[in-house]
Amino acid sequence: MKLDILTKTENFDVQKHIIASIRDLINLKNLEPGDKLPSERMLSERFNVSRGLVREAIQKLEFYGLLESIPQSGTFVANIGVIAMNGMIEDILRLEAPDFKSLVETRILLELKTVRLAALRRTEDDLVQMKAALEAFSKKVRNGEDAVQEDLLFHLAIAKASGNSSMNTFMLIITPEIITNFAKYHVCDKGVAEIGIEEHNAIFKAIEDQNPQLAKKKMKEHFKELYKYCYNV
Repeated sequence: MKLDILTKTENFDVQKHIIASIRDLINLKNLEPGDKLPSERMLSERFNVSRGLVREAIQKLEFYGLLESIPQSGTFVANIGVIAMNGMIEDILRLEAPDFKSLVETRILLELKTVRLAALRRTEDDLVQMKAALEAFSKKVRNGEDAVQEDLLFHLAIAKASGNSSMNTFMLIITPEIITNFAKYHVCDKGVAEIGIEEHNAIFKAIEDQNPQLAKKKMKEHFKELYKYCYNV
């Protein structure tokens, strides 16, 4: 039985190995769009890794549109040419594991866009979700509890309110890593978190008033402390 007890770096390296192996298999077997890959079990045995790790690699290639999994049928090569597929996989393999600075920069770029769109497109239901997350965050901070997850739930509610599914998806993808790093670097220690209550309220008010310029301005102000942590790590 193969176990997935790996460090984050080891898991990242194994994923790259599996993706490269799937690429080599597709080329070796001359698989074309619509052709079926061997089962997860067979790939697991062939690459000498666990089925869970194979599944993660397949899901990653699905995310980039290179493979397509059909329930009860299997995994198939997507409708893309061999040259394009090999080029895209090479790009994927060159990707580096995101560091804290990269995550923060990505988050800030995304959120300055999503908050502006949220102010233009938010619904009453969106406001209810944001308000609930904001109140949960405020309650935990005032009780001296860790409120990282509630903080990010507020920001995810903004991303959802933007009405842009791609931006919302990107936020969901990077959020688990952000939570891990926030805890590691103590980004939301009590003093900073208390300031965050006021800043969150200001962002919420601008979105509620449908003022995109002010919403973006308040989000920029909110990220000042985050910038400091990012470049002092």
